[in-house]
Amino acid sequence: MKIVVLCGGMSTERKISLSSGSRVCSALRSRGHQAVLADLFLGLEDESYPEGEPEALFETLPPVPEIVFDGIAPDLEEVRRSRKWKSHSLFGKDVLKLCRAADIVFIALHGMNGEDGRVQATFDMLGIPYTGSGHLGAAIAMNKTITKELVRTRGIRTPEWKSMRGNAEDIPAMCEMIDVPCVIKTPRGGSSVGVYIVRSREDLAPSLEDCVRYDEDILVEQLVEGREFTCAVLGDRALPSVEIVPLVNFYDYENKYRAGATKEICPGRCTPEVEAEMGRMALSVHKTLGLGTYSRSDFIVDENDTPWFLEVNTLPGMTPTSLVPQEAAAVGISYEDLCELIVEDGLRMRGRQMKKEG
Repeated sequence: MKIVVLCGGMSTERKISLSSGSRVCSALRSRGHQAVLADLFLGLEDESYPEGEPEALFETLPPVPEIVFDGIAPDLEEVRRSRKWKSHSLFGKDVLKLCRAADIVFIALHGMNGEDGRVQATFDMLGIPYTGSGHLGAAIAMNKTITKELVRTRGIRTPEWKSMRGNAEDIPAMCEMIDVPCVIKTPRGGSSVGVYIVRSREDLAPSLEDCVRYDEDILVEQLVEGREFTCAVLGDRALPSVEIVPLVNFYDYENKYRAGATKEICPGRCTPEVEAEMGRMALSVHKTLGLGTYSRSDFIVDENDTPWFLEVNTLPGMTPTSLVPQEAAAVGISYEDLCELIVEDGLRMRGRQMKKEG
């Protein structure tokens, strides 16, 4: 099958997406698919093919680079300056044309301009089949505040919160309205970029200053102390949880993706009752938001063994250290099989049947 693995883009999770995409592309090729890796923003400007015929890449199959995350957030302005094709479009040179020539697009994007539903909406309008959740579910889940409002109506336990909006000039007034300890978040961020655990008033203003660099909307959340877990949904079932034990600080951007920075235990160390409740909550979130194929919900389990839902990821990472592949492996689903299942379900949801080989 001809598959475009779409990654990169222009979000703070760009590097993670590139790492996810390269691994997915290699896995799909190992199963005999004509998979081509494409950067959403930089496009195909560094690939060699006849002018105006990017579909030729399905025959030549350019090498898949091995991309390893370096632990450093991307310089998006430098990425923007590096693009040779001068256009205001978030879609790079010939990306849409290549996607239209594919049987399906495996969306390996994370964060804004990929996980927020805009790419999915574009594909829906162009009739391009793709993997994962549809545009509406993706857009809703991308906003942590709206997600919390919706899932609470279904009885999902989530920390108390308040929404605020402002810029650097508003920080003194915002500080007066916030109690500590708390968690400060950007509602549309990902990979723990723009997340700050605040335990003293002295740390409040600096955290807000960093946060408003990413977003004028701020989510101030009750700090629930406990152990961190995540629980994925694949199809109509919850997978075994993963307990996340950062060796330093909390599960931040660097600890998520730097090999050896975090101890991950699957299944997580919890009672069968807590495991079942997290699975039930993850499934309820998945269905409430109308998500598709797979998602991953994050939890805190407090000292009383009570799980609290934090947020949901509609395009979970597929890097070598990512959690969903670990959870799938725990029930006997290999990484390659997981990629195939995601592709097959994407075609099913969007009215296509997977092409059978032989």
